[in-house]
Amino acid sequence: MFGLRRFLLRSAAVLKPAAVQPRVRLSTGPQQKHRTLYEFRTYCIHPEQNSAFLNLTNEKIHLRTAHSELIGYWKVEYGGLNKVIHIWKYDSYAQRAAVRAALAQDPSWISDYISKAIPMLASQDNEVAYLVPWSQLKSPPQDGGVYELVSFQMRPGGPAVWGKDFQAAVNAHDAPGYGKLVGAFHTEFGVLNKVHALWWFESADQRAELRHQAHNDARVVAAVRNSVAHLASQESQLMFPCPFSPLK
Repeated sequence: MFGLRRFLLRSAAVLKPAAVQPRVRLSTGPQQKHRTLYEFRTYCIHPEQNSAFLNLTNEKIHLRTAHSELIGYWKVEYGGLNKVIHIWKYDSYAQRAAVRAALAQDPSWISDYISKAIPMLASQDNEVAYLVPWSQLKSPPQDGGVYELVSFQMRPGGPAVWGKDFQAAVNAHDAPGYGKLVGAFHTEFGVLNKVHALWWFESADQRAELRHQAHNDARVVAAVRNSVAHLASQESQLMFPCPFSPLK
């Protein structure tokens, strides 16, 4: 009996220091500094309605941009068919809620656009994303190019875990002679642990040529090799800006 009691007391003494040790925090990297959020909206259009939807949106998009800022609006050329992707900027969730409420009460928006557009759509999806801490939203060097949206499904942990390696890989590509990074975003709502890198190229052929060059660039290869350890999957979509898109 006394032997068992001594054993339990010794065990408690060993366990006690561990119980008071502080927990290690997972979020140990750069934190989100700005409240500005970006809503990525993806619409899949019924194939037979694709042209009609784009024409209607071209004519009536001013009804929507009267309420909040549109960053860009693209039709997907490769990596998905009959699909558009658009990005909207908000200063806060409260602003977005106010915009949605105002749209619901806007008779022109409802009758002239949304009531006609909705039947043309097969599906809608949205994500809320922030710029990664080291990225800024930039304009392309000129109008008339093409855009590539590369979406990376990262392993859990956030920028605190994969941020430095991912930044190095992106910067290796965002160098003189390669593509131009418009912005890098990480998701807050939608599929989590996803990063979107939005690139600009002069043309699809230039993008293909630069990609071949990157495969033979030891600096780029080394940076990508370190980043890929955090990667679960990735997807690429080549997009053409619509005539009304602020990012051309």
